[in-house]
Amino acid sequence: MTDVPLAPLRPLTDSSPSAIVAGFIAMMTGVTSSLVLMFQAGQAAGLTSEQISSWIWALFMGMAVCSIGLSLRYRSPITVAWSTPGAALLITSLGGVAYPEAIGAFITCAVLVIICGITGSFERLVKRLPTSLAAALLAGILFKIGSEIFVAAQHRTGLVLGMFFTYLIVKRYSPRYAVLVTLLVGVALSGMLGLLNFSGFALEVAMPVWTTPSFSIAATVSIGIPLFVVAMTSQNMPGVAVLRADGYQVPASPLITATGILSLITAPFGAHGINLAAISAAICTGPHAHEDRDKRYTAAIWCGIFYAIAGVFGATLAALFAAFPKELVLSIAALALFGSIINGLTVAMNEPKEREAALITFMVTASGLTLFSIGSAFWGIVAGVLTLVILNGRKA
Repeated sequence: MTDVPLAPLRPLTDSSPSAIVAGFIAMMTGVTSSLVLMFQAGQAAGLTSEQISSWIWALFMGMAVCSIGLSLRYRSPITVAWSTPGAALLITSLGGVAYPEAIGAFITCAVLVIICGITGSFERLVKRLPTSLAAALLAGILFKIGSEIFVAAQHRTGLVLGMFFTYLIVKRYSPRYAVLVTLLVGVALSGMLGLLNFSGFALEVAMPVWTTPSFSIAATVSIGIPLFVVAMTSQNMPGVAVLRADGYQVPASPLITATGILSLITAPFGAHGINLAAISAAICTGPHAHEDRDKRYTAAIWCGIFYAIAGVFGATLAALFAAFPKELVLSIAALALFGSIINGLTVAMNEPKEREAALITFMVTASGLTLFSIGSAFWGIVAGVLTLVILNGRKA
């Protein structure tokens, strides 16, 4: 029996308007929630505007190369992102060390990630994770973002309800264009309500700034190791879970190794780490990205293209996103994730013996719990596995 040959790779032909929109929303979702954290961290550490701009440029360029390269290599919608928990960690820890030592800590973190990828230790861990728990983890991660649309309705009722009912109506008659039309209607409504403000927007090209790294025990302990733990538990593990839950059986080790290598290359320019994406990835792996799941890889490619464009103009990116009301961004991201949340919950509850463990995984992950600076994604898996062992383990 011979293998069926894959169809020729034609990214432009395989692409669609919905894939382009999904890529844009994935990029927008990945940056709007945490871009301000890096400005805060940089300012707290006394970095110059050029250094902060270089930091953002390095992240975007690394994410662009990874997203486009890995998606073409594995013909799957693989998106990467910076670590939001990592950016939050740097607000308190970056100011306590010299910037070259922080760069050295970023490099240490990248090397540890590469070791995990090359040795296959992360791959072995992921393979042992039950499908139901992985799906519950996905649903829990996405739930908070998905529910934000209803919180946003409290503040911008007309805008959010207009987008919500637009989505439902278009979804009924033309599902593949539901998110695109909703985004356009949202922008139009924002303009009609006077919510668009481009007064602070001006184009300015970002330039990379090299910082020669130095290494210290203090920076390694306070920045390098915590960043590594956060990257693996809060980013890479959920990122693989998203792909597996949507049926993309991509080997984890090469993905982890690739993100580690790009993190290593971009670290001297300020990048604190490039990891697999979870929330923005689900936008590209879900049905809204493309009706043909074999062509959803193009959504991740478009996400990478938008990353690259954003990186070139990284110095003014915050001003651009500030022009849109945050309720518009939250709502369109939530609507784009509905399909992935549905799929995650369906798979999570499919196996009767694992339902309670899956439910606890979902609830802990969705709670946003943080212990010892480690996010809820890790603790959700821990709680689910413990529940599974206690309920279904061998009786003495």
